[in-house]
Amino acid sequence: MAFDCIIRNAVIYDGTGAQGVAGDLAIEGDRIAAVGSVSGAARQEIDAGGLALSPGFIDVHTHDDFAAVLHPDMAFKTLGGVTTSVVGNCGMGAAPFPAAAILARSFHPKGQLPGWDGYGGYLDVLDKAPPALNIAALIGHGTVRMSVMGRKTEAPSDAEMAQMKAIVSEGLEAGAFGLSTGLIYEPGRHARTEEIIELTALLKGTGALYTTHMRDEGVGLLDSVDEAIRIGEAAGVGVQISHHKASGRAAWGLVTKSLALIDAAQRKGLDVHADQYPYTAGSTVLSAVAEGGRLGGGVGSLQPADVVIASTARTPEWEGKSIETLTAQFGLSVADTLARILEAEPGATVILHSISEDDVQMVMRHPSTMIGSDGLPTLEGKPHPRLYGTFARVLGHYSRDLSVLSLPDAIYRMTGFSAAKFGLKDRGVLKAGAFADLVLFDPATIIDRGTWEDPKQTPGGIRLVMVNGEVVARDGQVTDARPGKALRRG
Repeated sequence: MAFDCIIRNAVIYDGTGAQGVAGDLAIEGDRIAAVGSVSGAARQEIDAGGLALSPGFIDVHTHDDFAAVLHPDMAFKTLGGVTTSVVGNCGMGAAPFPAAAILARSFHPKGQLPGWDGYGGYLDVLDKAPPALNIAALIGHGTVRMSVMGRKTEAPSDAEMAQMKAIVSEGLEAGAFGLSTGLIYEPGRHARTEEIIELTALLKGTGALYTTHMRDEGVGLLDSVDEAIRIGEAAGVGVQISHHKASGRAAWGLVTKSLALIDAAQRKGLDVHADQYPYTAGSTVLSAVAEGGRLGGGVGSLQPADVVIASTARTPEWEGKSIETLTAQFGLSVADTLARILEAEPGATVILHSISEDDVQMVMRHPSTMIGSDGLPTLEGKPHPRLYGTFARVLGHYSRDLSVLSLPDAIYRMTGFSAAKFGLKDRGVLKAGAFADLVLFDPATIIDRGTWEDPKQTPGGIRLVMVNGEVVARDGQVTDARPGKALRRG
């Protein structure tokens, strides 16, 4: 039998956490045909030369909903080994389209989207014009609430709740993998716990998850984790805590207790996990920082020097400058500086230097943690380097250089663990019959190369990336292949 492709002489890490084993891998169509010692011929043979071969990395926390349509080569992800993006996080979903299009303008101010009807329509758009990687969608609670209630701050009426339930149900029927909330953002921050439980209960029995950017990742972290667990338990649904961290110096060290809350929930039999990006800085829209009163507002708040403009639509000269610098430049107070920036750039994104390195490592070591970049694909500005380098940074800096995780465990946290939690069937593992999403990399040289000043850097050490059996990246260059699939739950 002639296979389509055989990768020979690799050290195979299968995505389960098992040690690497020398061997070959054969591909037929979009699936893995054999793993181990493969005999026979192939239309194409690739000599791995003893490099590591792993499942393609699954980025469980992204905002790539619109980038997958506007930038289908998805080079900022595929060059870093990512073969599947989970989109729709932090309550920011791709449907209903009118509300989603407002969000899209923050990330892609120059982009022209085709429009679609519901989550079914969004996935159909991806079917017709596939990106280079796979997309799994979450339903964004904030987008749902905005489309029904606008910026109302009160609880929904019975009629409004019925409308929101209809949107969530459409997303579930279309194949969405869960419901996400962003409880520091407009309008999600106005939702009461009971509202979220009622909507999340629609997921019970489907295998879909509740994922959450919690209400407070600072000094209120523990109450926020309690709320997330309570929502999942009351609704009978698995929970994914997004970008687990303690933000702001006054909160540093609280992750010891938040991790203990996850342990306690798991001992009760609850399906509770988290994801993390491997950096001491986060990134978000400036409006969320300003509206939440998180800047210069007292104990636990961010300082003006901690907040740096990442991207703007019309004033690139502000990019890379902190609020402290701009306050001095404008000769204004912090409040007036924020108002001036947001008046000119309502969709401005920022980088927040707010996390302890000790906390990063503690969360990463914990067995509840998988890896997600949370990168904002604002390609015109200076996005957080995590958009490009998250997975290479875990494998190079934290696994190889600091020994925070073993190499097999690090790979598991971004492949098999993620696929199992999110219900990505036949993804995240190297076995016969699984989809051929693969990364060939050099464990000795893999590393992230982006900096705050120059973030748009391709990671080093990644030799080959395949999605559904087709090469999408090779030696730091993307190909013309667009083999990605719009994934549907079940």
